[in-house]
Amino acid sequence: MIPLVEMRGISKSFGPVQALHKVHLSLYPREVLGLVGDNAAGKSTLMKILTGAYQPDEGEIYLEGKRVRFASPHDSRAMGIEMVYQDLALAGNLSVTANVFLGREPTRSALGGLVRFMDERQMEEEAQRLLHRLRINIGSVRLRVESLSGGQRQSVAIGRATAFEAKVVIMDEPTAALAVREVGKVLELIQVLREHCVAVILISHRLQDVFAVADRIMVLRRGVKVGDRPTAKTNMDEVVGLMVGARGDGGEETRAVATVG
Repeated sequence: MIPLVEMRGISKSFGPVQALHKVHLSLYPREVLGLVGDNAAGKSTLMKILTGAYQPDEGEIYLEGKRVRFASPHDSRAMGIEMVYQDLALAGNLSVTANVFLGREPTRSALGGLVRFMDERQMEEEAQRLLHRLRINIGSVRLRVESLSGGQRQSVAIGRATAFEAKVVIMDEPTAALAVREVGKVLELIQVLREHCVAVILISHRLQDVFAVADRIMVLRRGVKVGDRPTAKTNMDEVVGLMVGARGDGGEETRAVATVG
Protein backbone atom coordinates (compact mmCIF):
# COMPACT_ATOMS: atom_id res chain seq x y z
CA MET A 1 0.00 0.00 0.00
CA ILE A 2 1.29 3.45 -0.92
CA PRO A 3 1.60 5.72 2.15
CA LEU A 4 -0.76 8.67 2.31
CA VAL A 5 2.16 10.73 3.62
CA GLU A 6 5.83 9.87 3.42
CA MET A 7 8.71 11.98 4.70
CA ARG A 8 12.10 10.70 3.55
CA GLY A 9 15.47 11.61 5.03
CA ILE A 10 14.30 14.81 6.70
CA SER A 11 17.07 16.88 8.30
CA LYS A 12 16.82 20.31 9.86
CA SER A 13 19.32 22.52 11.69
CA PHE A 14 19.00 25.87 13.40
CA GLY A 15 22.49 27.32 13.28
CA PRO A 16 24.80 24.83 15.06
CA VAL A 17 21.85 22.96 16.58
CA GLN A 18 20.63 19.94 14.60
CA ALA A 19 16.95 19.38 15.25
CA LEU A 20 16.39 16.41 12.93
CA HIS A 21 18.75 13.95 11.27
CA LYS A 22 17.53 11.91 8.28
CA VAL A 23 14.12 11.12 9.76
CA HIS A 24 11.70 8.93 7.83
CA LEU A 25 7.96 8.97 8.58
CA SER A 26 5.16 7.12 6.84
CA LEU A 27 1.43 7.45 7.42
CA TYR A 28 -1.15 5.24 5.76
CA PRO A 29 -4.82 5.93 4.93
CA ARG A 30 -7.14 5.66 7.96
CA GLU A 31 -4.15 5.11 10.26
CA VAL A 32 -3.57 6.68 13.65
CA LEU A 33 0.16 7.17 14.18
CA GLY A 34 1.41 7.99 17.66
CA LEU A 35 4.45 10.28 17.52
CA VAL A 36 6.25 10.27 20.84
CA GLY A 37 9.51 11.37 22.38
CA ASP A 38 10.80 13.37 25.30
CA ASN A 39 11.02 17.16 25.26
CA ALA A 40 13.37 18.37 22.51
CA ALA A 41 13.05 15.09 20.61
CA GLY A 42 12.17 16.90 17.37
CA LYS A 43 8.45 16.09 17.16
CA SER A 44 7.27 19.68 16.72
CA THR A 45 10.00 20.48 14.21
CA LEU A 46 9.08 17.46 12.10
CA MET A 47 5.40 18.39 12.09
CA LYS A 48 6.17 22.03 11.28
CA ILE A 49 8.04 20.77 8.22
CA LEU A 50 5.08 18.61 7.22
CA THR A 51 2.73 21.59 7.56
CA GLY A 52 4.99 24.02 5.69
CA ALA A 53 5.92 26.22 8.65
CA TYR A 54 9.58 25.16 8.28
CA GLN A 55 11.56 24.11 5.24
CA PRO A 56 13.81 21.03 5.56
CA ASP A 57 17.54 21.30 4.92
CA GLU A 58 17.43 17.84 3.37
CA GLY A 59 14.78 15.30 2.50
CA GLU A 60 11.57 14.92 0.53
CA ILE A 61 7.85 14.81 1.25
CA TYR A 62 5.38 12.69 -0.71
CA LEU A 63 1.59 12.89 -0.59
CA GLU A 64 -0.26 9.91 -2.08
CA GLY A 65 2.93 8.92 -3.88
CA LYS A 66 3.60 12.32 -5.45
CA ARG A 67 6.43 14.55 -4.35
CA VAL A 68 5.22 17.83 -2.87
CA ARG A 69 6.76 20.98 -1.47
CA PHE A 70 4.96 23.13 1.06
CA ALA A 71 6.21 26.71 1.05
CA SER A 72 3.74 27.69 3.78
CA PRO A 73 0.97 26.27 5.98
CA HIS A 74 -1.49 27.55 3.39
CA ASP A 75 0.00 25.11 0.87
CA SER A 76 -0.31 22.09 3.16
CA ARG A 77 -3.89 22.98 4.15
CA ALA A 78 -4.83 23.29 0.49
CA MET A 79 -3.67 19.70 0.02
CA GLY A 80 -5.59 18.35 3.00
CA ILE A 81 -3.11 18.48 5.88
CA GLU A 82 -4.41 20.21 9.00
CA MET A 83 -2.85 20.70 12.43
CA VAL A 84 -4.61 21.23 15.74
CA TYR A 85 -2.13 23.04 17.98
CA GLN A 86 -1.96 22.67 21.73
CA ASP A 87 -3.27 26.21 22.25
CA LEU A 88 -6.18 25.39 19.86
CA ALA A 89 -6.07 28.88 18.24
CA LEU A 90 -9.77 29.43 18.87
CA ALA A 91 -11.47 32.81 19.23
CA GLY A 92 -13.23 32.56 22.59
CA ASN A 93 -15.54 35.53 21.99
CA LEU A 94 -16.93 34.01 18.78
CA SER A 95 -19.51 31.26 18.34
CA VAL A 96 -18.79 27.63 17.52
CA THR A 97 -19.97 28.31 13.96
CA ALA A 98 -17.71 31.35 13.54
CA ASN A 99 -14.71 29.37 14.77
CA VAL A 100 -15.37 26.46 12.41
CA PHE A 101 -15.45 28.81 9.41
CA LEU A 102 -12.90 31.37 10.60
CA GLY A 103 -11.11 32.67 7.51
CA ARG A 104 -13.20 30.48 5.18
CA GLU A 105 -16.63 32.03 5.55
CA PRO A 106 -19.11 31.31 2.72
CA THR A 107 -20.76 34.40 1.29
CA ARG A 108 -23.86 35.33 -0.68
CA SER A 109 -24.40 38.25 -3.00
CA ALA A 110 -26.96 41.06 -2.95
CA LEU A 111 -27.81 44.04 -5.15
CA GLY A 112 -26.92 42.16 -8.29
CA GLY A 113 -23.58 41.05 -6.97
CA LEU A 114 -22.41 44.49 -5.89
CA VAL A 115 -22.42 43.52 -2.22
CA ARG A 116 -21.48 40.25 -0.54
CA PHE A 117 -22.47 39.08 2.93
CA MET A 118 -21.44 36.15 5.08
CA ASP A 119 -24.05 33.44 4.69
CA GLU A 120 -24.66 32.86 8.39
CA ARG A 121 -27.56 30.49 7.85
CA GLN A 122 -25.46 28.22 5.62
CA MET A 123 -22.60 28.39 8.12
CA GLU A 124 -24.82 27.33 11.01
CA GLU A 125 -26.40 24.49 9.06
CA GLU A 126 -23.03 23.15 7.90
CA ALA A 127 -21.50 23.52 11.37
CA GLN A 128 -24.40 21.56 12.86
CA ARG A 129 -24.00 18.81 10.24
CA LEU A 130 -20.27 18.65 10.96
CA LEU A 131 -20.78 18.24 14.70
CA HIS A 132 -23.42 15.58 14.11
CA ARG A 133 -21.19 13.66 11.69
CA LEU A 134 -18.32 13.67 14.17
CA ARG A 135 -20.65 12.88 17.12
CA ILE A 136 -19.61 16.06 18.93
CA ASN A 137 -22.13 16.93 21.63
CA ILE A 138 -22.50 20.71 21.99
CA GLY A 139 -25.86 22.25 22.85
CA SER A 140 -25.86 24.90 20.15
CA VAL A 141 -23.48 26.06 17.42
CA ARG A 142 -24.36 29.60 18.49
CA LEU A 143 -22.64 29.21 21.87
CA ARG A 144 -19.47 31.20 22.42
CA VAL A 145 -16.40 29.02 22.58
CA GLU A 146 -15.34 30.64 25.86
CA SER A 147 -18.42 29.11 27.51
CA LEU A 148 -17.44 25.54 26.56
CA SER A 149 -15.50 22.97 28.55
CA GLY A 150 -11.92 22.13 27.66
CA GLY A 151 -12.95 18.92 25.92
CA GLN A 152 -15.64 20.70 23.91
CA ARG A 153 -13.15 23.34 22.80
CA GLN A 154 -10.76 20.62 21.71
CA SER A 155 -13.61 19.01 19.76
CA VAL A 156 -14.41 22.31 18.03
CA ALA A 157 -10.76 22.70 17.02
CA ILE A 158 -10.68 19.16 15.64
CA GLY A 159 -14.00 19.71 13.88
CA ARG A 160 -12.69 22.86 12.24
CA ALA A 161 -9.63 20.96 11.03
CA THR A 162 -11.80 18.33 9.32
CA ALA A 163 -14.46 20.67 7.92
CA PHE A 164 -12.74 21.20 4.58
CA GLU A 165 -11.91 17.72 3.26
CA ALA A 166 -8.86 17.06 5.41
CA LYS A 167 -6.91 13.92 4.60
CA VAL A 168 -4.52 14.19 7.55
CA VAL A 169 -5.06 15.78 10.96
CA ILE A 170 -2.08 16.35 13.25
CA MET A 171 -2.95 16.74 16.92
CA ASP A 172 -0.45 18.29 19.33
CA GLU A 173 -1.09 17.12 22.92
CA PRO A 174 -4.90 17.13 22.54
CA THR A 175 -5.54 15.61 25.98
CA ALA A 176 -2.84 17.35 28.01
CA ALA A 177 -5.10 19.70 29.98
CA LEU A 178 -8.33 17.67 30.07
CA ALA A 179 -10.18 15.85 32.81
CA VAL A 180 -10.41 12.06 32.53
CA ARG A 181 -13.97 12.08 31.18
CA GLU A 182 -13.09 14.63 28.50
CA VAL A 183 -9.97 12.68 27.52
CA GLY A 184 -12.23 9.75 26.65
CA LYS A 185 -14.39 11.95 24.42
CA VAL A 186 -11.37 13.21 22.47
CA LEU A 187 -10.04 9.67 22.01
CA GLU A 188 -13.48 8.62 20.75
CA LEU A 189 -13.35 11.50 18.29
CA ILE A 190 -10.03 10.25 16.94
CA GLN A 191 -11.66 6.89 16.28
CA VAL A 192 -14.52 8.65 14.49
CA LEU A 193 -12.03 10.46 12.25
CA ARG A 194 -10.57 7.09 11.28
CA GLU A 195 -14.07 5.88 10.38
CA HIS A 196 -14.37 8.89 8.06
CA CYS A 197 -11.09 7.96 6.30
CA VAL A 198 -9.01 10.69 7.97
CA ALA A 199 -5.48 9.71 8.99
CA VAL A 200 -4.24 11.11 12.30
CA ILE A 201 -0.81 11.87 13.72
CA LEU A 202 -1.13 12.06 17.50
CA ILE A 203 1.66 13.82 19.41
CA SER A 204 1.37 13.11 23.11
CA HIS A 205 3.34 12.57 26.31
CA ARG A 206 0.38 10.58 27.67
CA LEU A 207 1.40 7.12 26.51
CA GLN A 208 -1.80 5.56 27.81
CA ASP A 209 -3.75 7.72 25.34
CA VAL A 210 -1.42 6.79 22.48
CA PHE A 211 -1.76 3.08 23.22
CA ALA A 212 -5.54 3.45 23.40
CA VAL A 213 -5.98 4.72 19.83
CA ALA A 214 -2.77 4.42 17.78
CA ASP A 215 -2.21 1.68 15.21
CA ARG A 216 1.52 2.33 15.23
CA ILE A 217 3.97 4.24 17.42
CA MET A 218 7.01 6.14 16.16
CA VAL A 219 9.66 7.29 18.62
CA LEU A 220 12.04 10.23 18.20
CA ARG A 221 15.02 10.85 20.45
CA ARG A 222 17.36 13.82 20.04
CA GLY A 223 16.27 14.38 16.47
CA VAL A 224 16.67 10.76 15.35
CA LYS A 225 14.03 8.14 14.71
CA VAL A 226 14.83 5.32 17.12
CA GLY A 227 11.70 3.20 16.91
CA ASP A 228 8.66 2.39 14.82
CA ARG A 229 6.37 -0.33 16.16
CA PRO A 230 2.83 -1.63 15.59
CA THR A 231 1.07 -0.84 18.84
CA ALA A 232 -0.02 -4.46 19.24
CA LYS A 233 3.62 -5.60 19.17
CA THR A 234 5.08 -3.27 21.78
CA ASN A 235 4.39 -2.03 25.30
CA MET A 236 4.91 1.06 27.41
CA ASP A 237 8.17 -0.19 28.92
CA GLU A 238 9.71 -0.67 25.48
CA VAL A 239 8.51 2.71 24.21
CA VAL A 240 9.80 4.51 27.32
CA GLY A 241 13.12 2.70 26.88
CA LEU A 242 13.37 3.98 23.32
CA MET A 243 12.48 7.51 24.41
CA VAL A 244 15.19 7.69 27.07
CA GLY A 245 17.83 5.71 25.17
CA ALA A 246 17.72 2.47 27.12
CA ARG A 247 17.23 0.51 23.92
CA GLY A 248 17.39 1.14 20.19
CA ASP A 249 15.58 -0.01 17.07
CA GLY A 250 17.92 -2.28 15.17
CA GLY A 251 17.14 -0.73 11.80
CA GLU A 252 17.48 2.90 12.81
CA GLU A 253 20.42 5.16 13.47
CA THR A 254 20.65 6.02 17.17
CA ARG A 255 23.46 8.53 17.34
CA ALA A 256 22.92 11.50 19.66
CA VAL A 257 22.61 14.97 18.20
CA ALA A 258 21.92 18.33 19.82
CA THR A 259 18.31 19.26 19.26
CA VAL A 260 15.49 21.68 19.78
CA GLY A 261 11.85 20.62 20.21
